[in-house]
Amino acid sequence: MTFLYILLAIVVLLFMVLVHEFGHYVVGKLLKFKITEFSVGFGFPIFSHTSKKTGEKFSFRIFPLGGYCSFYGEDDEGGNSSPEAFNNQKPWKRILVFLAGVTFNFLTAIIFSWILLCTTGYDVKQITRFDAAYENPYQVGDVVTHINGHKVDFAFGENMVPMLESVKNAAQKEYATYYESHENSFDGLEKHTFEMTVKRGGKSLTYTVTLYPDTIEGENGKVVVVAMTGLESESNEGPCFKSYVYNAWEGFCRCFEVAFGFAWVVLKSLWMLITFQIPITQMGGTITTIAEMATFASQSLSYMLIFIPLIAANLAVFNILPFPALDGSHVVFTLIEWIRGKPINRKVENIIHFVGICILLAFVVIVDILHFVLK
Repeated sequence: MTFLYILLAIVVLLFMVLVHEFGHYVVGKLLKFKITEFSVGFGFPIFSHTSKKTGEKFSFRIFPLGGYCSFYGEDDEGGNSSPEAFNNQKPWKRILVFLAGVTFNFLTAIIFSWILLCTTGYDVKQITRFDAAYENPYQVGDVVTHINGHKVDFAFGENMVPMLESVKNAAQKEYATYYESHENSFDGLEKHTFEMTVKRGGKSLTYTVTLYPDTIEGENGKVVVVAMTGLESESNEGPCFKSYVYNAWEGFCRCFEVAFGFAWVVLKSLWMLITFQIPITQMGGTITTIAEMATFASQSLSYMLIFIPLIAANLAVFNILPFPALDGSHVVFTLIEWIRGKPINRKVENIIHFVGICILLAFVVIVDILHFVLK
C-alpha cells in the first residue's frame, strides 16, 4: 500500500512538471517556433515517435521525474543563421515562451485551488456545534472570517486555530494570576473577551465572545482552565469547527487569492531560508516532496488536493527566479539582449546556465540528505 501512495505522489509531481513543459510547447506552437522534441522524463528513451507532418519527436524516457520541450537552435552558440532557430526569434516571442511554463503552473494552482475550496475547503472554518449551556452569540453554520479584526487566511492573515489558542492562553494566564491573588476565587473577575466576525446568511456580523474561567484537579492541586463559551474540541461529540466548503461561485471568487497565497508562502519560506530564520533541514528536494506527499496521502487522499496547488505554485515561483538555468534567468538574458540590441556571448551564457543547473541539482540532493539525516 505504501508503494501505491509513493507511486501516486510521483504521478502528481510528474504531472506538475509536464504542465510546465506543456506551457512552453503550447506557446511555442502558437508563435510558430520549430519544436524538435517533447519528452516525458530524462535518460534513455523507452518510447519515441516522430511526427511525419511536423518532424516533432515525442518521447517517454526511463527517468520519469521531469521532462522537457526542446526548440530548434535553442542551444546553438551563435553559429546557426536559420530564421527558424530559437535564438534568432524576436526577443519578445522568446520571453513569452520562457514565461509560458510558469504561467501554466500558476493557472494549474488556480484551478486546483478552486477544486480544493469546493470539495474539502481549506483555511476558513465553519461552526458545526457548541455547548448550549453557555450563552452564545453564534449559530451553527456561521463562517468565521476574522478574530479580533485579524483575517482568517493561511497566507495573508492568520490561521484560525492558532489565533483562538493565543486568545485562550492569554485569558488563562490572566485568570490564573487573578485566582492565585484572590484566595483561589474568581469573585469580582472581569471576564476576558474577544471579537469574532462571521458570515451568516450573506451578512457579516461581529460579536463579542466571552471566555469563562474554570478549574480542574491537577497533580498539584486545582488548575485554571478556560472555556470558550462552549466551543471546545475536547468533547466526544466531535470538533466544533470544520473547513468551510465553498459553492462554485464563491470558490471561483477566492481561488485566485488562495493560489497567490500558496505562491506567497513559498516566497516567504525561501526568504526565511536565505535569512537563516528557518533551518535548511526543514527544506527538501524531490525525494522529500514525494515522501511527504505519500505520507499525507496515506492518512487521507484529500490531502493531495492541498499538495497539487501548492506544488504548482512552488514550481511557478521557483522557475521565475532569476537563477541560472531557470526560466527567470533566461528572461533576464533575453531582456539584456533586447536592450543592448545584441546578445551576450552565447557560449558564455550556456556555461552560466550549465553551472546553474549543476548547482541546483547538487542543492536538491544535499537538502534531501540533510532533511532525512539531521531532521
